[in-house]
Amino acid sequence: MESRNDYRRLPADEVRCVVAGVLEACEVPAEDAAVVAEVLVCADLRGIESHGVSRLIPYYVDGIRAGHLNPRARPSVQRSVGGLFAMDGDNGLGHVVGKATMNRAIEGAWEHGIGMGAVGNSNHFGIAGYYSAMALEHGMIGFCLSNSRPLVMPTGSRKAVLGTNPLSIAIPAGRHAPLLLDMATSGVPIGKVEVKRRRGEKVPRGWGADSSGRPTEDPAEIIGGGALFPLGGPRETAGYKGYGLGAVVDILSGVLSGSSFLTSVLAGADPGASGVGHFMGAMRVDPFCDPGEFAERMDWFIDELRGAPLAVGEEEILIAGDPERRLEEENHRLGISLHRDVWNAIAELASELGVEGVQ
Repeated sequence: MESRNDYRRLPADEVRCVVAGVLEACEVPAEDAAVVAEVLVCADLRGIESHGVSRLIPYYVDGIRAGHLNPRARPSVQRSVGGLFAMDGDNGLGHVVGKATMNRAIEGAWEHGIGMGAVGNSNHFGIAGYYSAMALEHGMIGFCLSNSRPLVMPTGSRKAVLGTNPLSIAIPAGRHAPLLLDMATSGVPIGKVEVKRRRGEKVPRGWGADSSGRPTEDPAEIIGGGALFPLGGPRETAGYKGYGLGAVVDILSGVLSGSSFLTSVLAGADPGASGVGHFMGAMRVDPFCDPGEFAERMDWFIDELRGAPLAVGEEEILIAGDPERRLEEENHRLGISLHRDVWNAIAELASELGVEGVQ
């Protein structure tokens, strides 16, 4: 079992610099490396360990070295109508592709009221919430969806066919912090199962199933031949709703974008193309109502949710984004908490590559 001693606190800026340095040493342009480092460190700051710098080596460095990722990709718009467009990711790092797409969507929203991009030929892009939150800086509503490699069994199956297919929606408010929903359409992302396995812990029943489709508490059985349940768990607890939601995300991210979908995502037939697709956009508030009035109404909305009567044993009602926001404040102050094995592996690789600044 792991303990607090298995983790160490490191300043976010230090981690960001080392991660960017490693990527630059792997032929990623400095500007793009900074984007990837920013998104990964953002995940760890928000306490989303499963999508943070722990993925640097196995997902991105190894992918570049194996020829699965294009380190110098240049995303490009293939077609567009008004604020709507189709983007080709050039098989690049998903973080770079995602940020370029969201910037284009925001530009489209300023001009047309709404901007939406369907993205094909991309790769894993970290946390979806990073991209939807980009719209908040402009007082807009942002959203982001992505498909991913098959890890989730459709209700009634024993085979992983769907991805965890995350979605995020960011909505500005006034005196309150924005509402930032960032969720997988599976019960949990696979990264949380990987963390449990590394820690030698069981997973809650309802996270996933073994190779026969039966619920299991052993993370190794889920990862080694089993699959995750969709949001809601098995059929008895309405997992078919999460199954349907995950399917819609895959349609918008994969089918609509012309990218891969279902079991063809990261199928391995072509090592130069993973086929991950995204769908993201930004929407102005002012075509619907005065932005100041909207912010005030959002504050009322949040006040009523927070003021709802508490269940027995509960201390507060949280809004989407609250837990991550609190952790981000704490981790900015104390340093982000990284598993020693993860940081040691990154530090060793950085040393081999001649990257400076490793403590």
